[in-house]
Amino acid sequence: MKIYETFIEIAASESEVWQVLTEVMPADPVPFGIQRIEGDIRAGGRLKLWSEVDPKRAFSLKVAQFDAPRTMVWKGGMPFGLFTGTRTFSLAPSGDGTRFEMREVFDGPLSSVIVKSIPDLTPSFEKFAQTLKRKAEKDE
Repeated sequence: MKIYETFIEIAASESEVWQVLTEVMPADPVPFGIQRIEGDIRAGGRLKLWSEVDPKRAFSLKVAQFDAPRTMVWKGGMPFGLFTGTRTFSLAPSGDGTRFEMREVFDGPLSSVIVKSIPDLTPSFEKFAQTLKRKAEKDE
């Protein structure tokens, strides 16, 4: 199992951060470390995502959980759970703002082999969090 994660404090309400996360991101994906995203960010929605890390490859994802404005989970991977990526977006009140956390867990029987070919996602995760903060705080 391999885990990538980041968190950031954002001086905006949960609902403001959630709106940027679920509405602005698909319309303006590049600053988030995502080249392109297609589909519906909603409960049960299906997504296709092209990342800056591997822009030639599309990842098929399902929105497995959508509890506005607190938690969203995207899942994708191989059949029969041989390899699964689960990305969780979490928002929680924090002082006068919101704490945003993003975590991706890669697991499954083939994960020990496959994660060796996955580049370090930490810079992409940090870029995502910083961009979300900037947009939610309306600094751009």
